[in-house]
Amino acid sequence: MTTLSDEQLRLAFLIRVIDKERKQLTVTLQRLFNAPLTPERLQQLDTDPAFSEQLDAFASRFARLQDNLGDKLLPATLAALGEHKGPVLDNLNKAERFGWLESAENWLLARQLRNKMVHEYIEDLQLLADALNSAANFTPLLENFAMQLISALEQRNLLPSNSF
Repeated sequence: MTTLSDEQLRLAFLIRVIDKERKQLTVTLQRLFNAPLTPERLQQLDTDPAFSEQLDAFASRFARLQDNLGDKLLPATLAALGEHKGPVLDNLNKAERFGWLESAENWLLARQLRNKMVHEYIEDLQLLADALNSAANFTPLLENFAMQLISALEQRNLLPSNSF
């Protein structure tokens, strides 16, 4: 029996969490965007608690997945590969160079959307609709990044079998 390192256990844990978050985000995305998300539809937020909760779930799951990918799994992956971990932007640029991330710039744009979605002070429904629709369009960026990081770790046999 092989003893797993703390690093392998941490990576396996992060991947399980991220896989669950990715699946939950996909379900929420499909339910929330079953009809166009317009300012007119967002007017229902005050009168439709289920719709409001769906919107909150989407914003929360989007933000949590992005946080766990960029702030936890990416640095852990770089460390597992013996790469220097640096500030977030440096790590994202490195991920882009390695082909794991389509665009560090798009990641930062998605981060800005994340911030717009999670702050309750937004009263401009057009701005909120634009942010939510853009975030929906950035969801594949998050999903692809997750799969690329996992693949990089698997290809180098840095994960225990049955990580999922």
